[in-house]
Amino acid sequence: MKQERITVLGPPEFKAFLLQESRKEGISLSELVQRRCRQATEHDEAMLTEMTDELAVAVDEAKRVLAEGLVALRQALGEHAAASAESTP
Repeated sequence: MKQERITVLGPPEFKAFLLQESRKEGISLSELVQRRCRQATEHDEAMLTEMTDELAVAVDEAKRVLAEGLVALRQALGEHAAASAESTP
């Protein structure tokens, strides 16, 4: 696989952190950065999928509640109209 150099600037503390993490995992600094970036992307995509599913459920629930509210409103308006018709001489 072809490799290209990517230069990232950061403070010495950040470089030390990355080196420490790569040593803990027993991989090169480059491999650490690549893995962490891929994991973050996969995590973000999974989270977005989950949020989309939750939103779809919430929208369906909102539609159901609104439909029930419209039925109740129409019924109340009908009752009001009937009561008004009865009280009109």
